[in-house]
Amino acid sequence: MMADEQTLSRLMAAAQAGDRQAYAVLLAEARRWLLRYLARKVPPAHLDDLVQEVLVSLHAKRASYDPGRPFLPWLAAIARYRWVDHLRRSYRRAEVELGESDAAHEGDADAVMARISLDRLFGSLPRAQARAIELVKIEGHSISEAAARCGQSEPSVKVNIHRGLKRLAALIEKAD
Repeated sequence: MMADEQTLSRLMAAAQAGDRQAYAVLLAEARRWLLRYLARKVPPAHLDDLVQEVLVSLHAKRASYDPGRPFLPWLAAIARYRWVDHLRRSYRRAEVELGESDAAHEGDADAVMARISLDRLFGSLPRAQARAIELVKIEGHSISEAAARCGQSEPSVKVNIHRGLKRLAALIEKAD
């Protein structure tokens, strides 16, 4: 049985206070929750690596957790950011691999599936939001470069990215 929200919040508060045993229990429970949360988002071969990335991020960000707020939404936000990073890396790897050779490889299946998932998600966004996210968050362009490429002002690009990521997060949460 998984720990409930209240227990996880208490464990995190104790871990912030230096309780190593509480932190070990928290990490074990967070790992169990993350495995379930991310299982439908990434191929099984990438699941453990992504869970570990999220746990490392949890460790790095643990001081930013507010004990007065729920723990699971905080953890889910970290997981979403790491998942988007994972999709971005998969997309870039696919781009490099296809650029080097036109022949398909067996290892390309994961990248193709990630891109298909990303394209489906982007299909539910307004075009300006999807384009801004793709230029800045996936292709790695600066805000000013993205603004020039898509003919928007820099503040509009920032707003489109923020609203688009918020909408994507809502869609992902709804799918769970």
